[in-house]
Amino acid sequence: MADVHHFTYGAYNPIAAYLLAFLGSFLGLLCAGRARDAHHRSRRNRWLAIAAFAIGGGGIWLMHFSAMLGFDVPVSPVRYDLPLTVLSLGFSVVTVGVGLMIVGHGERSVPRTLMAGLLTGSGVLAMHYTGMEGIRIPATIHYSPALVVASGLIAIAASTVALWFAVSVRGWLRATAAAAVMAVAVCGMHYTGMAAMSIELTPGAPPVGGIRPLTMLVPIILITTATIVGVALSALQAMTEEEFTDGAGSPKRGVHAEPPPAWTTRHTSIGAMRLTPAARAVAAGRAAAGSRPSPGPRPSPRPSPSPAQAAPPATSGS
Repeated sequence: MADVHHFTYGAYNPIAAYLLAFLGSFLGLLCAGRARDAHHRSRRNRWLAIAAFAIGGGGIWLMHFSAMLGFDVPVSPVRYDLPLTVLSLGFSVVTVGVGLMIVGHGERSVPRTLMAGLLTGSGVLAMHYTGMEGIRIPATIHYSPALVVASGLIAIAASTVALWFAVSVRGWLRATAAAAVMAVAVCGMHYTGMAAMSIELTPGAPPVGGIRPLTMLVPIILITTATIVGVALSALQAMTEEEFTDGAGSPKRGVHAEPPPAWTTRHTSIGAMRLTPAARAVAAGRAAAGSRPSPGPRPSPRPSPSPAQAAPPATSGS
């Protein structure tokens, strides 16, 4: 049997793996919380799909291959098969998504969560051993049945706990604590599965082909970047639609969706202008005066008689 190293770069690999598992679980729990608050099935499914990529793609698959970078066999080169590696990613995201869809709709119940946890845990286990099958090495890989069963039980338990947290945890503090527990479970499943393997070298075997472990950083970084950007953009778009629409695509009748006032050439009324108290009183007086009926025409005054006309005519005495 050949010696196998799981921590080639020291504590870097397990710490990076744990942080990825924690971050993916934390983002997934936040998205699951948004899904519970959604009032429409299509919007809830969208949030659950985002949570599946966060937990299955970031919290599980990226954690797995970040830890795998520390795997090494000193007496033989280690390579990876890219198609099987990508297939393991599909197992992780799809099975986590199916589990979230099961627990994300309908009433929360223990049997439903257990069934979804069994399905998701089996998918996570398939992801792990598909990724291990993608290892290219001139040797025969053996597995300890007891540790394989233990890794499977841990995977099912971790998936069940993750799904239960997804439908019950609210708030940033509780989501942080739940993500920390989920990250421990995911890392425990991975390293238990890795401890189950042993390698028997094949003498005279031809060199193997595949991707070098450090070269795997390129697709991992690209997939990580695409996943983070895609999750962030989808989450922002979903939050924007929830903010400005009622869920059916029609604008809300609220403050943020009030139609702008129509442009007009009319002058602004005096009442809408900011006036001083004195100017407001004058304007009110003018308005009151304008509301009274206008008086009729006044009669012109009669001209006063001249002194000559006003004197009485003189009478002559006889």
